[in-house]
Amino acid sequence: MGGMAKLDRDGEVWVLDLGDTENRFNGDSTAELGALLDEVEHAEGPRALVTKATGKYWSNGLDLDWMMADAERAGPLLAAVHGVLARVLAMPVPTVAAITGHCYAAGAMLSVAHDWKVMRVDRGYWCLPEVDLGLPFTPGLNDLLTARLPRRTAHEAMTTGRRYAAPEAAAAGILDATAELDDVVAAGVARAAGLARTAGPALGEIKRMLYADALAALRS
Repeated sequence: MGGMAKLDRDGEVWVLDLGDTENRFNGDSTAELGALLDEVEHAEGPRALVTKATGKYWSNGLDLDWMMADAERAGPLLAAVHGVLARVLAMPVPTVAAITGHCYAAGAMLSVAHDWKVMRVDRGYWCLPEVDLGLPFTPGLNDLLTARLPRRTAHEAMTTGRRYAAPEAAAAGILDATAELDDVVAAGVARAAGLARTAGPALGEIKRMLYADALAALRS
């Protein structure tokens, strides 16, 4: 995300823009994302979160170049990404991923951690390419995906590396809705605004109970 992520408000909805590059996770971008999530989580009153991006990509996953530049970076980065995914999964505010471009690997997992997902219908793919990269899923990532996707879809997505266009992803139960590009963020904000009243400790506790196993695995 390279210093480009930013946070704006639209009424009771906080809109987090991941950036205008491939929005990959590295040490800096993951810390930055955590700080922005802090701001939303600790705000007062009714609120909700919509996560979008600017440009061709929503998120292309881990910043492998950054990670490979120093062998000691891999473990801490993976732990930090697990932490971000756990935070989004259990956030005490309603969350909507407004997927405005390609959504791959750890980016796809970030989308799945949101309560609701809407994606632009005309371009872009949702994909878990790990099997083609020879990378098994960690226990935490496995539990996140199997908790938040229909079982049959999780099997297909995780074992084949299939690239889903938005209509296919909606049919498979990955997405909750699709929209034209100009309407994706508006649709996400409308969904989030209608749920902003639910923000609070009870919502956080409900999510922690719903996803206790995945959260434990992500945080271990």
